[in-house]
Amino acid sequence: MEKAHLQQFYNETVVPALKENLGYTNIHQVPCIEKIVINTGFGAEVEKGQIQEITKEISNIAGQKAVVTKARTSISNFKLREGMPVGVMVTLRGRQMWEFLYRMISVALPGIRDFRGVKDRLDGNGNYTLGVTDHSIFPEAHGDHNKYTLGMDICITTTAKTDEEGKELLRLLGIPFRKRSQEAANA
Repeated sequence: MEKAHLQQFYNETVVPALKENLGYTNIHQVPCIEKIVINTGFGAEVEKGQIQEITKEISNIAGQKAVVTKARTSISNFKLREGMPVGVMVTLRGRQMWEFLYRMISVALPGIRDFRGVKDRLDGNGNYTLGVTDHSIFPEAHGDHNKYTLGMDICITTTAKTDEEGKELLRLLGIPFRKRSQEAANA
């Protein structure tokens, strides 16, 4: 099976650049992306038909079937009972992961109005989470049929040991990080 475009770019361009920039001697030291998790949550008072629509929408965006997540505990203040659906998630690995990342970098993010880049804060272990407030930035989303806007978290898990390694990996793959001077001006 042919490799995804971004995966081929990673193997041919990013790996040698990381080896040179970070001083790796062994190819197994070079960080890579393990998985991407797309997650969205919704309130406890969502109708069954809406849950199916949301699941279908996230599945279309991810290119893989999404699953409904259920509440683990009951919380009376939120009218939430154990086992009620509270969200939808999908975990991408392999070819689907690379294709989704490519679509996100090259089509979805540049399509955001007044887009100046994403924040460059990682979680301390080289992993990155991006919050998207409107799912319609993805071309796979059926914007005409939706009566609501879905927000989602896109978590990119890497094998990097530090934030510097993870940030360099994502920067070389094409994640458009915001410049520090822009962040200071916007704060």
